[in-house]
Amino acid sequence: MKDNILIVEDKESLALMIKKVLHKQGYEAKTASNLKEAKDLLSKGVSISLILTDLKLPDGDGLTLLSICEDRNIPIIIMTAYGSINTAVKAVKEGAFDFITKPFDIDNLVEIIKKALSDFKPVKEDKSLKYNDELIGVSSLWKEVMDKANKVANQKTTVLLFGESGVGKELIARYIHKISQRAPFPFIPVNCSAIPKELVENEIFGHEKGAFTGAVEFKPGRFELSDKGTIFLDEIGDMEQGLQSKLLRILQDAEFMRVGGTKSIKIDTRVIAATNKDLSLEVEKGNFRRDLYYRINVFPIAIPPLRERIEDIEPIALYFLKTISRELNKEGLYYSNDTLLLLKSNQWFGNVRELRNAIERAIILCEDKEIRP
Repeated sequence: MKDNILIVEDKESLALMIKKVLHKQGYEAKTASNLKEAKDLLSKGVSISLILTDLKLPDGDGLTLLSICEDRNIPIIIMTAYGSINTAVKAVKEGAFDFITKPFDIDNLVEIIKKALSDFKPVKEDKSLKYNDELIGVSSLWKEVMDKANKVANQKTTVLLFGESGVGKELIARYIHKISQRAPFPFIPVNCSAIPKELVENEIFGHEKGAFTGAVEFKPGRFELSDKGTIFLDEIGDMEQGLQSKLLRILQDAEFMRVGGTKSIKIDTRVIAATNKDLSLEVEKGNFRRDLYYRINVFPIAIPPLRERIEDIEPIALYFLKTISRELNKEGLYYSNDTLLLLKSNQWFGNVRELRNAIERAIILCEDKEIRP
């Protein structure tokens, strides 16, 4: 099924141009010239994968669509000719995936859309571990993780989360941010392995107008957007070494320069990094800077794989059964004893993520109330 993108733009020529380009990229696209048209379209139950909206529309502010996007768990990208840092921070803080200033390079817009569709993580997918009463776990290993997270939350200390893919590193990072004094300010995630190498520096540090071909407006990077809040550097072990040296400077001096910039910008940002690699081994191999490793490894938190905390599998599975069955309008389901035994005996190399997917699949396939092996 093709992704369907809603373009909310009052300039018909621009909307049609974007629609034409998206069709060539293999997407479906619909247009609305104002907020009323967009809301009317959404109220009809049309399946939308992403909303691309102008900030200033004839009948209001495009940011009012944020609540709809949050309810539907879909990403929103803001287009604006009013490209100020305040607008960017407000949009990202309130839930926008990204923003782009007009006039923009259409290829750049397409890349942002592709990134949003591939990287966006709906709140409902992370819900099982996002807040304190939903951080599921009864094992001593899990309680140790939570104890460390609670102790470090209100410190400025850099945190390094390490563990296998799917154990919930980003969810713990979000939890630390949420219970800290920085909670009113943005939490900005950056997947260091998902951004093309040639775009990483621009994505993290931003750029000045004219810094390179197509840089028609200045754009703040992820560090700038996270000022007073938290930046989460996921898969930091995949960061290329040239960028590692610049990150080291930020951690040491709390300042950076945009691409093409000539002056340093001071920031107050809490850094939480995560990796599924053994960084000490990467240091010995020459893939990761030793000085950066010592700088980010101030307060390490190891998140054990699910197979090492078997006691947590049943409560997590029960929680997923309750929430997912409600989302799919199939409430009242329960596991057979054999199913629970099977869940607890599986290795779950994909960890909590794999467990959730397996349960969702089982709920969809279940034809009565009992989920059997």
